[in-house]
Amino acid sequence: MNATDSLTQSPATAVAGPAGGQAGPPAGGSALYDPATASGQLGLAFKRAMVAVRRLRGRETQRIGQLSYAQYGLLHGLAGGCECSAKELAEQTDLSPATVTQMLEHLEAAGLVTRTRSEHDRRVVLSVLTDVGAAVVADRRGQLERHWRDALTEFSDRDLRVTARVLTRIAEVFDSLSREGTGD
Repeated sequence: MNATDSLTQSPATAVAGPAGGQAGPPAGGSALYDPATASGQLGLAFKRAMVAVRRLRGRETQRIGQLSYAQYGLLHGLAGGCECSAKELAEQTDLSPATVTQMLEHLEAAGLVTRTRSEHDRRVVLSVLTDVGAAVVADRRGQLERHWRDALTEFSDRDLRVTARVLTRIAEVFDSLSREGTGD
């Protein structure tokens, strides 16, 4: 199957549900998830991607001795040698500052970050990657990039640019909904 075929495949094969079956529209026949339309296929695919990310986040926290998705997010936020406060990392990772502080304590104990008080504001603790932490980020990034590249090889640059524009627009929709105070 080439990239164009995968973008125009039939609704029955375009989007599979979590158990591998077709994910049809929810009760009430919402056009948002109607697999007979292109926008419905997109809605189902987006929902499936979000579920997969949540599943990844849940599974990774269960793996003893390995970094969780959230912990890696903190390390990634420190990549490039930047010093960040727990507040800054919380904003980047969509976690609470208290959760980030607790996670940073564990990452420091594991030798992946060092934490020091800011010289400008003694209330602020800044975190930075250690060499070991930087190596972990580089290794994990290499694994992700390999999977990412393999998953996208069949798509043209044009396909990927259009997809990026669509996902940006979807993000704007959700941001707009959050500003309006309606999440449904």
